[in-house]
Amino acid sequence: MMKRFFLTLAAFATLGALAQSPTLTIYSGRGQSLVEPLVKQFQEETGIRVQVRYGTDAQILAALQEEGARSPADIFWANTAGALGQAAARGLLRPLGETLLKQPAAFAPASKAWVPVTVRLRVLAYNPQKFKPEELPQSLMDLPRFAQERGLAGRIGWTPTYSSFQDMVAGIIALHGEAKAREWLQAMKALSPKAYASNPAMLDAIRAGEVDLGSTNHYYVVRFRRAGYRLGMHHFRDGDAGNLALVTGAGILKTSKNLAAATRFLTFLLSPQAQQYFVGNIGEYPLVKGVVLDPNLLPLEEALAKSPKLDFEKLPLDRALRLLRETGVL
Repeated sequence: MMKRFFLTLAAFATLGALAQSPTLTIYSGRGQSLVEPLVKQFQEETGIRVQVRYGTDAQILAALQEEGARSPADIFWANTAGALGQAAARGLLRPLGETLLKQPAAFAPASKAWVPVTVRLRVLAYNPQKFKPEELPQSLMDLPRFAQERGLAGRIGWTPTYSSFQDMVAGIIALHGEAKAREWLQAMKALSPKAYASNPAMLDAIRAGEVDLGSTNHYYVVRFRRAGYRLGMHHFRDGDAGNLALVTGAGILKTSKNLAAATRFLTFLLSPQAQQYFVGNIGEYPLVKGVVLDPNLLPLEEALAKSPKLDFEKLPLDRALRLLRETGVL
């Protein structure tokens, strides 16, 4: 049974004009608090009325499967490339033209059914009063051994219900196989990590001294630093699963009745002003040129070199979720 799928309406800027325009319906795996201001900006600039249905990528895929040809959705705006890859593999997305696909600097999908929008990196957040950077492990796979040696049982945070954590587990499977991923999860679980419902909650716990470290997306650390909090951000060695690049993106669904508006929205997401929003307001990496990076961020080329080289459309998320359930993490 599909889990609860949240429905919200973007605020209307000019009601008279919007009432006359068709409604663009977006199914968004991106968090409402992160992207709603950008949706409002698009609506105000174009006069196109936008309705956004928010949920996790998995919830959206389930909804699209259930709705079939009756779906009102025009756009799937996903939190991860793996979800977009699944949507493409199921034949839910329309092929996109080269005009859109040639704009991002990296991660153009083989399916040509969606466009990359931003990138996040997995990193290790830590309390800089407890660790020196050179003391930290060089691989995510060594984190259980490091924690055991340092007596960190009960002092590690993690977010197993968060989609990016689940994608990271899928990355471990892709790089090391399911047996090694199971071994890593069991070793982590033996350390009695504290589970948090969100990354901000986990980082706040690190700041408050409740736990000492935890794997997260880089932009959460950036946002805490912007607020004046001291948090360490550790990158593992190049190519490690702990540095997995998580690509957000969007595609036009075959059910779309508003192709022109849908194409205009994807073009807007790749515009300099939208890309600067992702950097300035969220702390993500942009994927088009001409955007000013946050000084807390590595240069884009250096950041991309940190991530393992994987087919991001084919991350084995289903296997990761099954493994998380089998090990009792979920």
